[in-house]
Amino acid sequence: MFASLKLRNYRLFFWGGLVSNIGTWMARIAQTWLVLTILTDHSATAVGYVTGLQFLPMVLLGAWGGAVADRFPKRVILIWTQVLLAINAAMLAVLVLLNVTELWHVYALALMQGVITTVDNPSRQAFASEMVPPALLPNAVGLNSTSFNGARLVGPAVAGLMIAVAGVGPSLLINAFTFLPVIAALAAMDASQLTPAPIRRGRGSVREGLRYVAGRPDIQLVMFIVFMLGTFGMNFQITNALMATEVFGKGADAYGILGSIMAVGSLTAALMAARRPRPRLSMMLGALLGFAIATFALALAPTYEVFALLLIPVGLTALTVMTTANASVQLTTEPVMRGRVMALYMMIFLGGTPLGAPMIGWIGDVWGARWTVLIGAIATAAAFMVGMFFALRRNDWRLPSWRELRGTPDPAQLDPEEA
Repeated sequence: MFASLKLRNYRLFFWGGLVSNIGTWMARIAQTWLVLTILTDHSATAVGYVTGLQFLPMVLLGAWGGAVADRFPKRVILIWTQVLLAINAAMLAVLVLLNVTELWHVYALALMQGVITTVDNPSRQAFASEMVPPALLPNAVGLNSTSFNGARLVGPAVAGLMIAVAGVGPSLLINAFTFLPVIAALAAMDASQLTPAPIRRGRGSVREGLRYVAGRPDIQLVMFIVFMLGTFGMNFQITNALMATEVFGKGADAYGILGSIMAVGSLTAALMAARRPRPRLSMMLGALLGFAIATFALALAPTYEVFALLLIPVGLTALTVMTTANASVQLTTEPVMRGRVMALYMMIFLGGTPLGAPMIGWIGDVWGARWTVLIGAIATAAAFMVGMFFALRRNDWRLPSWRELRGTPDPAQLDPEEA
């Protein structure tokens, strides 16, 4: 389960990222609470705009970010993007602590974060394949999710309690400092132990990525599924806040705890993913159906306690879909194209948020909080039906590696129990 952690470079990246992810989750809770209760009078639409602005650059610049990831050393890119993200986080923290924050400040800094993340995300995703051999890539993807969701167990709850006691400023300031461990980890890596893909230079690299995906219907299906999930089903930054405050009448501490409870399911899924040597379409579709059912039940939850408990299967199934999708795209993509394809993947997954988040926020303001959750159930159920049609039409439930597609042996063998 923890095979990738035996490699020093990945071990540094994992632990540095874990600390940084705790800060990220604290900042997410604090920023949402800042906009929802301090800068506006519980405007879900404003929260949706902030979330949308964070991901809008992924739509506009996502393919370019992947080209950058393929053109320059990914470790160097990540060091610089982490430094810039730390500065961006510190600016918001200072504005809040000085009590001079206005809504447009949050909008502007959210957009700037999105621009930086456009380069950071594809570089980070593709960097996993440089730290570990192909046979360990699904394990590394699962452990990356373990780090992110392990931090989710701690970050939201700590942020919620800290907001209740000291306000939103301290949580935002802590986030700025938590970028330092991952920067130090990247700087301390042994470059000789990395296996970078060939660096492609010249024009047309973005078009090559688009052309590559256009010829791969299996990758197109995965991207469609993550688009539907990311656009309509993964707006918990908005939906949990609305359900906690408007439906159940809770405060910041109870809102923060919801994120940590959801992480129980997400962390379980991440640990399971770390044990699976190869992703399968059947696993992705089964988890997608489970997410649709669990989210439908979540929308109808009669009490805060029931809502909180239902977040566990929601988190488990959502993370299972995402880790399976992520690993499948990386394993089915040739190394020289991986940065650009992962950029397109992240552009589809995160890029739907500028459309979905404001829409979900508007739905919350007009129709009520429960509809913001129900829309996710309906959309992912539709995506499941499309995926089933694809699988039944092809009569193929596997997600082959790029080596299989080229007719060469694949070092990552199928688990007999999953064959």
